Amino acid sequence: MSTALIDSATMLRRNFRHTMRDPVVLFNAILFPIVMMFMFVYVLGDGFDVGGGDYVDYAAPGMVMLALCYGMGATATAVNTDMTKGIINRFRVMNISRGAVLTGHVVSTVLRTLIGMAAIIGVAFLMGFSPDATFAHWLAAAGILVLTVFAVTWLTIAFGLAAKTPESAGFFAVPLIMLPFFSSAIIPAEKMGPGIRQFAEYQPFTPIIETVRGLFDGTLSAGATIAAIAWCAGIGIVGYVWALAKFTKRV
Repeated sequence: MSTALIDSATMLRRNFRHTMRDPVVLFNAILFPIVMMFMFVYVLGDGFDVGGGDYVDYAAPGMVMLALCYGMGATATAVNTDMTKGIINRFRVMNISRGAVLTGHVVSTVLRTLIGMAAIIGVAFLMGFSPDATFAHWLAAAGILVLTVFAVTWLTIAFGLAAKTPESAGFFAVPLIMLPFFSSAIIPAEKMGPGIRQFAEYQPFTPIIETVRGLFDGTLSAGATIAAIAWCAGIGIVGYVWALAKFTKRV
């Protein structure tokens, strides 16, 4: 167990160094969601009807979810690169725990994404974000976000392992990037047209966003919370099982 933890920490340091040396990854994971926040709040915010209140209060939970998704393409590409560019062959002949390779990618992605989310929340406060959440509500929101990041990360790693090339691995992440735009992240689902509204109401990101939004403004819905946890559990289990099966087959 101690050897696996040490190897995982080594892989984590390796992945962090790769991230810090790649400005595109840093921009997509941290800076671009902030740019989107400014665009939707300051440029387009007055054009959205969100039922009263400041638009920044409505948009902040959705922008947090965008911060999650925009960094996942880099994870899928990095995992696939390890599998297809010969690095994994070097690891095979070294005294390294096999699971440490995936664990390093998971932990580095989770930490990078949480940093991006924290940056979004900080910028939201500078823009006038004023939640009514208590300390317990903040802890619960953090728990939901960590659970979501963990689940989506495993699914993204499975995408990377299933792809044949790094380019196609990055393309696999495109639906994840687009999905929050067809949720209640930017405007309420009931304001959307037929078809899109139903899709927004029943896709996984909407109950997650609504749960976080409810924790922030004190209007938490039990139904949305149960759906959010169920979606996270389902996505995480599917992603983990799929990733493990693909990784075992390839190594």
